[in-house]
Amino acid sequence: MTGHAQQGGTLIGQTRPRAEVRVDGVPEGQASADGYFIVGFDRDAASSARIDLVTPDGQASYVARITPGIYDIQKIDGLAEDQVNPQGEALLARIAAEAERKSLGFASRVDRQDFRTGFGLPLKSFRLSGHFGGQRILNGVPKRPHFGDDLAAPVGTPIHAPAGALVAFAESGLHFEGGLTLLDHGQGLITAYLHQSRILVRRGDVVTRGQKIGEVGMEGRATGPHLCWRMKWHGRNLDPMLMVGQSGPPDLSRPRG
Repeated sequence: MTGHAQQGGTLIGQTRPRAEVRVDGVPEGQASADGYFIVGFDRDAASSARIDLVTPDGQASYVARITPGIYDIQKIDGLAEDQVNPQGEALLARIAAEAERKSLGFASRVDRQDFRTGFGLPLKSFRLSGHFGGQRILNGVPKRPHFGDDLAAPVGTPIHAPAGALVAFAESGLHFEGGLTLLDHGQGLITAYLHQSRILVRRGDVVTRGQKIGEVGMEGRATGPHLCWRMKWHGRNLDPMLMVGQSGPPDLSRPRG
């Protein structure tokens, strides 16, 4: 296995094709037809995780020692009150309906292995204005940690797919996210692109690495133009920047010359 055994990080490995992957005893899907699999560690992951790979012929196990992340405190003021403490029956019903649609996108489990070669960056030029995992204080009110990296860039800046994927969700006008796209890179590794001013893909599309999928905006809960870039694996919140330049182990099924 290769990668980052740390909070918010991932490991990419190769085993027998279609081996069952278990993390701390919980089934988390299967390896690809080539035997590749990915495991992610949440922002608040424990200090170790046991990874079991199970086939009809036997089982292999690996214990990952997970290093802690370093998280800052992010204070953001000047947000509209309904973006911090939404109230009203109609607005709350809208937010609940949007959450249900988004949950279907995050539940995508397409049989791909685009994660194998790691990610490129979704923007060619940006300023990193917010880091993954930081504690958020919005208009003076402590909120959940920030589960993304904020890439500040002008409105209209092209957003590119960091790796091949199936589009699992694509909608504009969401209350918190504005324009939101979810990409499934295989085995439930989902990346999210928030606050877009323009979305150029539709649910069900297949995109290739480097393909333009949208444009930077400041829609939803945002005080300036930026792309909030997020990543999840089976409900775990991960840092997409840690996947940039990461690659899986060499294909062990191919003969060496």
